Amino acid sequence: MAHKLALMGAGGKMGVRSATNLLQSDFDVAHVEISEAGRARLKDAIGVDCVPVEEALKDADVVLLAVPDTAIRAVAASIIDMVPAGAMVVCLDAAGPFAGHLPKRDDVTYFVTHPCHPPIYNDEQTEAGRKDYFGGIAAQQGIVNALMQGPEEHYALGEKVGRAIYAPVARSHRVTVEQMALLEPGLSETVCASLLDVMREAMDEVVRRGVPKEAARDFLLGHMNILGAVIFDEIDGVFSDACNKAITFGKPMLMRDDWKRVFEPDEIAASIQRIT
Repeated sequence: MAHKLALMGAGGKMGVRSATNLLQSDFDVAHVEISEAGRARLKDAIGVDCVPVEEALKDADVVLLAVPDTAIRAVAASIIDMVPAGAMVVCLDAAGPFAGHLPKRDDVTYFVTHPCHPPIYNDEQTEAGRKDYFGGIAAQQGIVNALMQGPEEHYALGEKVGRAIYAPVARSHRVTVEQMALLEPGLSETVCASLLDVMREAMDEVVRRGVPKEAARDFLLGHMNILGAVIFDEIDGVFSDACNKAITFGKPMLMRDDWKRVFEPDEIAASIQRIT
């Protein structure tokens, strides 16, 4: 018998993505969307209609919250009394759960699943796969999952939801909610997005100093490719002495000595507080 899944926020960005991929699963999906524009968007995308929240939650095995981090607290609080005992509530980001925005219900399972997104170094054979930067369409990606509360046997169901909405999935990793918060916002946003933004600023600066933009972009992205392949062990290679000297000089110029403090629990909590 198929599991019933209530998809909350079905007409939003992640809701439409999830609803589209769930068409290929064996879940019995009931779609919920409060906005008229969202309902129209979902109808145009996959041709399905939404149902009232009470109808969607009746006898639901899984409740998927495809809503923004800032809305998790309000949405979860508004529906929690209608969620059947023993059901699983799935969030798509660790921020809300980490911040304590999920209501207390000891008889409900809380699960978090989040995409890694398709990696820079992959073996996608199709144009669609190579152009699927976000994932969930044609490119293989990894996912991370956390069973926040609930019986151990529920992990498999939560992972099945993650594999369905983020398909095609190459690898599935089990972590804790705290570890997921280290990955995002810590690793992916505070560190990676910030440093990439600095690299873009650096490219713009050399353009301002006279380098043609196309030349600067080709040069930077090409060097990101080969330098990243060495740093992340994609190839067996070493940097030149000149490059190593540039790194030794450059890191203290660009990075504070205590930059790894961004991964301390209080800094992660503060970052999530700002997000939510």
